[in-house]
Amino acid sequence: MNYLAHIYLSQERPMVTLGNFMADAVKGNDYQNYSTAIKKGILLHRSIDSYTDSHPIVYQSAHRFFNKFRHYNKVINDVLYDHFLAVNWAEYSFVNLDDFIENFYILLDQHKSVLPQKVNQFYPIMIKQNWLKSYQSISGITQILDQMSRRIPTKAPLSEAVPIMQNHYLSMQNEFEIFFTDLIQHAQEKLALLDQEYPEETNKKFY
Repeated sequence: MNYLAHIYLSQERPMVTLGNFMADAVKGNDYQNYSTAIKKGILLHRSIDSYTDSHPIVYQSAHRFFNKFRHYNKVINDVLYDHFLAVNWAEYSFVNLDDFIENFYILLDQHKSVLPQKVNQFYPIMIKQNWLKSYQSISGITQILDQMSRRIPTKAPLSEAVPIMQNHYLSMQNEFEIFFTDLIQHAQEKLALLDQEYPEETNKKFY
């Protein structure tokens, strides 16, 4: 899953959310250097990624892009699944998407001192271009995939996956809905286990 899903699956817990968001920039056992709540967010992120990569529905969706994009197919699918989450946001949250995003951006600004250097370098651009809101539109995900293409060695034109997605839109949306129901349950169960393993003092929400 991509940024929006990881943030959502953190259950509105600020420091867990922060850890989940920055997890890709924290390698190996370096997660142990962070506070309890951030540590749980990092471990939750890794569990979400492992569960997603092994799920048969995700394979079914991502395989549509394999012939053209080979091993980038899962990266593409992550972005497109965030599109379906953004488009159908009201089905998953009582909080308006704009408010949810704005509160997350505020959270980043308030805690930038604990973010890894790599995250501090890109998150201001993320806020300025409002990546999370961009997931809602076809033009937005096209732009995001174009930006990703410029950052990979092969310069593969990832945005050319968008017409493929549009040709299978309803099927992919249905696949997302089935998978995301499973993923929500998995994330809830994983976070509950992490709460037992790493007790913390507060679960205050960030909105």
